[in-house]
Amino acid sequence: MTGGVEEFRALHHGRAAADPLVLPGPWDAASARVFADAGFAALATPSAGIARALGYGDGEATPVGEMFAAVARIARAVDVPVTADVEAGYGLPPRELVERLLAAGAVGCNLEDTVHPGKTLRDAAEQADFLAEVRAEAGDRLFVNARVDTFVRGVADPRAAVERGRRYAAAGADGVYPIGAPPRHLRLLADEIGLPVNALAVPDGPDPAELGRLGASRITFGGGLLDRTLTAVRELAAELRGDAPAGR
Repeated sequence: MTGGVEEFRALHHGRAAADPLVLPGPWDAASARVFADAGFAALATPSAGIARALGYGDGEATPVGEMFAAVARIARAVDVPVTADVEAGYGLPPRELVERLLAAGAVGCNLEDTVHPGKTLRDAAEQADFLAEVRAEAGDRLFVNARVDTFVRGVADPRAAVERGRRYAAAGADGVYPIGAPPRHLRLLADEIGLPVNALAVPDGPDPAELGRLGASRITFGGGLLDRTLTAVRELAAELRGDAPAGR
């Protein structure tokens, strides 16, 4: 991996509204090379995609060593910056978390404010303190993308996401990821929080260009690209069994 954090940070700024930073989510070195060879400027590893590829469930079920080893294989395989979704940090102290990210070759990370197990929202002040400690340990060596989980935890009011986002911005986050935010709220979130907003692209939802026009600076896909690949694998399996015509 040759792309650095300053290059990655710059990719989030000064873009046209219909040209957000699109970050495909590789789950292994082979998929990473495909996306990099296609010309994408950076990649974002999805925790859910890597977990499934390794045979685990989402939500910090993957042993921490296996997750960081997978990120390291991906980062080594490509010449573009790689940021890593590391869920809520796997319970690691901020110093160890930062050291593991840097050792794996990551230039950034997603850190969510969901508590595992239980999938409840962490107290916003506690999360802000945690992010501030990560920022202090990392200095300017990592792009910290603070995931805001209010929408996926059933809090529909965008003001709750704004309040958390502002706290996380004050703690030193470089961007925010209000996962599951209705696209109509993206502009409000971007304007009120004042940081680049990461939007999740989903099937049958707005495409990346439209999400950009609606206010997102950065687009990711979670485990969705692996899901699409597995659909193709299932079709191949059916063909090999003789359940579908060859060539379909």
